[in-house]
Order: sequence, then C-alpha cells, then structure tokens
Amino acid sequence: MASALSRTARRLISRQNLSGLSRNQSVWTSDNIVKSPYKDVEIPNRTVVEHVWENLERWPDKVATICGLTNRSYTYHQLYKYSRNFASQLRTKLGIRDGDVICTMMPNSPEYVIAIVGILTAGAELTTVNPIYTPHEVQRQLLLSKPKIIIGNIDTVAVIRESLKLAKMNIPVICITENDSFVPNTISFKELTTDVDHNVLNDVKKTADDVAILPYSSGTTGLPKGVELTQRNIVTNCVQADVEGVKQYRDTTASFQDAIIAVLPFYHIYGLGIITLHKLSIGAKIVTLPKFQPNTFLSTLKNHKISLLYVVPPIVLFLGSHQESKKEHLAYVERAVSGAAPLPKLDIDRFMDKCKPDVNFIHLYGLTETSPLVSTTAPGSTNYMTAGFAIPNTELRIVDSEMRNLGPNEVGELLIRGPQVMNGYRDNPEATRNVIDEQGWFRSGDLASIDEHGAVTISDRLKELIKVKGLQVPPAELESVLKEHPSVLDAGVLGIPDERTGEAPKAFIVLKDGHKGDEEDIKSFVATRVAKFKRLKDVVFLDSLPKNPSGKLLRRVLREKYT
Repeated sequence: MASALSRTARRLISRQNLSGLSRNQSVWTSDNIVKSPYKDVEIPNRTVVEHVWENLERWPDKVATICGLTNRSYTYHQLYKYSRNFASQLRTKLGIRDGDVICTMMPNSPEYVIAIVGILTAGAELTTVNPIYTPHEVQRQLLLSKPKIIIGNIDTVAVIRESLKLAKMNIPVICITENDSFVPNTISFKELTTDVDHNVLNDVKKTADDVAILPYSSGTTGLPKGVELTQRNIVTNCVQADVEGVKQYRDTTASFQDAIIAVLPFYHIYGLGIITLHKLSIGAKIVTLPKFQPNTFLSTLKNHKISLLYVVPPIVLFLGSHQESKKEHLAYVERAVSGAAPLPKLDIDRFMDKCKPDVNFIHLYGLTETSPLVSTTAPGSTNYMTAGFAIPNTELRIVDSEMRNLGPNEVGELLIRGPQVMNGYRDNPEATRNVIDEQGWFRSGDLASIDEHGAVTISDRLKELIKVKGLQVPPAELESVLKEHPSVLDAGVLGIPDERTGEAPKAFIVLKDGHKGDEEDIKSFVATRVAKFKRLKDVVFLDSLPKNPSGKLLRRVLREKYT
C-alpha cells in the first residue's frame, strides 16, 4: 500500500476556513515572506528520548503499542523498561557508541517501536529501510549509511544477508520474532530486552544538535541521500504539532486515550515521526499492522476503536469506495489526517459519507527534510483545496525561477525556513547547498501559491520523482539499473498516468549497436533488481534521448513527444 510522504507527509490540498486560528494581523511581510499565523513556541533543549518520556508518569499503565493482528502489547512502563534494556545491551554486548548508525528493515510491529526508542536511547542514529526492498537496493543504503548493526525480522533476514554479501559488510544481524523461535546466525532481539544494569546509559552524551534519524530521500532529483535530522529537528516538530489549531489529537487522561492505527510504515518519516515518536510523547495507543490488507485493516479499525486515523490517498479511496468498508468500521474515528499526495475532493466526500457527521478531515504537508511537518489545515475545516497554514516557528516564500519573491496567489517554488529543517544530506555538501541557502531557506521542489491569509495551495511538483501509490520512485535509480543491462546504451525514465497507482514508470531506451530491443526482457531485468512498486509499466526504444548541451536529460521533451 502506500507509504507516506516520500518526501514525507506530502502535499495535501484543502481550502481551509480560518476560524479558530489566533492569527497575526497579516502573515505577509513587506518583502513577501509568509509568517506562520500561530505564535512561535519555545523549543526545549532536549533529546528525542527525553521528550518522549517527559510525561511518562501520567500514563505508565496505559497501552503504548499493540499488534492489531495478535494483540501483543506493551504498556508505557514496559516500553520504557524494554527499550532501556535493549539500549544497555547494544552498548555492552555489541559495542555501540554515541553517533554509531543502526539500520532497521522490517514491517511495523510493537517490537519495532521498542527497537526505535532503544536505538535512540543507546545514543545511536537510526536509519530505516523499506522491508520490501531487494538486496540490490538495500546494499546501496548500507554502503551509504555504514551501520554497525542491522535489525530485521524473520521475513527480511534472507534479504538482509544477501545485501550484506553484496555490500561486502560483516555486521551483526538482530532478528525480531513473535515467539521464542530462533533464526540461525542472528542475535535474538528478545534476549537483548531482558533485565540488565542500566548504568552504562550514563555514558550516553547526546545533545539536541546531534543527528537522531537518518532516513534516505531522493530529494527533488537523483539517487537517495541520507537526510540528517537532529534531535532538535524532531523535538521541534513534536512541539509544533502540540499547538492548538495544529493539534490533531485529544489529550490522554485517566478516562481517554487516542487509538491510532499504524499501517503507514515506520521506515518512513510520516510513520516514524508523526505516528510513532510524536504520539508516544502524548501518551497515545499505537496499533500496529505489518502491511495493508483490506480485511485486517477494517477489523482493526473496528476492534481497536481507532479514533485518530492517519492515512494516505489510496487508503482514503479504499475506505470510501470498497464494498466491504462500512460505517461500523469508522464508527470511532474522530479525526482523519491525510498526507503523501494530492487527494480529489470526491474521494474525501465518499470517505466522509461513511464517517460520523462531526469527523474532522485534516490535510498536512511536509517532507522528509522538514522532519516532516510544514503546514496543516486546522480541525473543523470543511474545505479541502489547500494544505493549510505554516505551523509555528515556520516561514514560507514563493519564488520565481530567478529566486525573486512572489506575492499572494502567485505560483512559484515553495521555500521553507524553520527549526525543523534538516541539518543537511549526509556526506553530500553539494546536494545540501543545492537545496538550503545561506539564510537557511530550503527548496521544496514543489510549485505552490499562498493566499492573502497564508493558506498554502500545492499546484504541482518541480521534482522528477515518480509517485506510485504515494511511494517515491527516483527516475535516476531506474536509469542506473537499466544501464547495467548488456544491451542498453542509454536510458531515461518518466512517470506516466496510471488509473490504479496514480503514476507508473515508463522507460525510454537507446540500444547498443547490433542489439535488438526486447521489451519483456528489459522489464524482467529491472523487476529482479527493484521493489515491485518500482517496476516498469512500459518500454520504448529510441535512436537517441533529448539532452541539453551539458548532457542533462530533457525529461520535458520526452514527455511532450512520447507521453
């Protein structure tokens, strides 16, 4: 199903009414910078783990995370205990030190939540991998991120081993299992969460300026790059999300706890930041599902009384249109929050027809590089054509191709500045300079406009990424794979419209002299090297590809001539 936000909780569009906002007189400055309509918040000088546990004493016995399929669960007290046990074992038995990278590759589960918090508690940086990636894709990220340990489950261990061989890396593999089964040549996660002395954690010396999470994003172009999100970036985004008007949850009390379905993957910043780390900090119950399956998804909504529903467009479409989706499944939903891609109003209306009359539908916009949240519509809005307003401490600009500021309702590239903007791309200063200027403005790669009240409308994207069910497919990655084929001289890839997936990759191939084109052979070659959602839909053979004088592929010309 869809990930969210591949440049995170991405581009959702809603025309928001402005009631309930404590707005400044004008959000536009004289030089056409747009300020957040919300008052700035104070950013605490603390780590992510300190922030997650700040109010632990208010809900120690409430469920922190539970499996929607098996009902395996952990209270907040247990999560605190087991994550600290795991962190202590990582430092004592496996030699983890501050700043080391630990990689995770597995579907969502309650134990994954323990691992996430434990990794950060140990002072390590967390990098995450899509569990459906092929060994070829995984080994690339391993080489880039250089982890000291990789954590998987019984379904991903085989791919992990193969990827380590390809990368010529020999690092420990920790395996999470749901029972007492043991996977040979791995370290048992369960054994690493048993009781142990926690004094070793006194040696952890992380600060708010240190990197906490290292997700990989393709940015606006090119191959994946490691996004350095600091402790302060993540804590900032959590605090920004707690402000009235931005806030999407109800407070946890003795008699109430929001239940959140976590089917959007933890390997992505939407699932990791918004659904997991932030919701742990406010005492919500996270109900995990390893993947989207219609029957189990619907039964989990009903059986676990999901009150706060985080979705992406394909799930909204499913809930609104699928014959098995009934009002009873959405009976407990109070707020539905959508991100990752544009969503037609008709799909929202169909979904809302199956909800209670007072359900709030909220759009949010963000990117991996912004930790991820940038803007959101306020609860109570009934118009769905904007991405809402900049969250506190956040400034926006709309610029033309010469980087000149534009005014209200003019369309240009959206630039973002705020304390949630990433530190930069790991070991890639040139890529960082290309997207963050000296004044701290981050180039989103999205075409947008901002009205006189500060409401953002995303109109298109400048970036080259192909979006397949909300998942990002970098053309450069597929082009690199295609050029490994013995018959391919050159290749270009674009996204073409697809009724089922939104977009699908289409390849344009230039063959080597004397070689014949075989469309099915090309498709099969790519299919063995990439995840299913990245597979080619169509292949066209050309004599040459259009390029500019510097050799850059002119995708616009390809699109105009052949799609």
